[in-house]
Amino acid sequence: MPTQTTTPIYILSGFLGSGKTTFLQQFVTHWQAQGLVPAVIMNEIGDVNLDGLLVQNQVPMTEMLSGCICCSIRGDLSMEIAGLIQREAPDVIIIEATGIANPMEILDGVTEAALYIKIDLKGVITVVDSAHLLELYREQKGKTFRLMQEQIRAASCLILNKTDRIGDEEQKELTDVISRWNAYAPLLPAVRCEVEIPHILESLGDKNGLAAALREASRERESDGHTGHHHGHNASEHHTHHDHVMVYTHYLKGPLDSGAFEKFIANLPREVYRAKGVLTFSDTASRFLFQYAFREPDFLRINPQGEVPDVVVFIGEHFSKSAIEQGMRALEEG
Repeated sequence: MPTQTTTPIYILSGFLGSGKTTFLQQFVTHWQAQGLVPAVIMNEIGDVNLDGLLVQNQVPMTEMLSGCICCSIRGDLSMEIAGLIQREAPDVIIIEATGIANPMEILDGVTEAALYIKIDLKGVITVVDSAHLLELYREQKGKTFRLMQEQIRAASCLILNKTDRIGDEEQKELTDVISRWNAYAPLLPAVRCEVEIPHILESLGDKNGLAAALREASRERESDGHTGHHHGHNASEHHTHHDHVMVYTHYLKGPLDSGAFEKFIANLPREVYRAKGVLTFSDTASRFLFQYAFREPDFLRINPQGEVPDVVVFIGEHFSKSAIEQGMRALEEG
């Protein structure tokens, strides 16, 4: 199978008015300063994306309007990702979700793309409006409050924005509350989303910077033709920061034994609640679409069109990515 470049993807979450687009502009500028080409998928609930006007002249961008990614148009998201990669070949993609989206469902939509194009979902960056959250927390009710909780719980990294609108004691109160909801994600206080981007990337496991990783990946492909994923990182180093991340994508080097794979899936930790993939088994002549939900696996014979990699994607909350990776590598080694 020909070598494909793996495209890193970041999800940008946060309730309406939290400051997501402000951070997005800074994120885009960071990548451009590294000499890389970022692309943006921007979701808006209405028919016109006004926020997109702020970045559309800076980067390749696609819009998903008139619906929420995690609801009516979720099935289109993987197609948008694949189309953007094929058209623009960006070095990195940032998905800015509408403020009413549940990140856990967005994760499920994003990983559909991993079934037919190589992507690496780095994590969810959630922007929190300090004053708004404080008000809702004190009321302790309402759909908005529950949604904010879910956005915070699903985060790999949190930006506590607009801290200039609350006092020191209130900031400490919010920090304690957020830490109870999500003890894994680093919490960065900010005004106008001004944060150190390298700190965010390091918290998501990008210790040496994406640009360096991409250069190393290119050198590795030239030197040994290796097509496995996670180029440019020592495995133990790469996962030092990743054990709280909710998605692990494993691109396979070759066919697996079907019995051994089914046994591995039957023993997945309960923290892994969803998995999907495209697989080739050494003891059959077919390829299979694999689905796993509610602790039940399902296999469907398929005949993919075009270059579709063998891959398995695991989705859950705070499971050990390194343990899953070790299990998959053991399966590959037979």
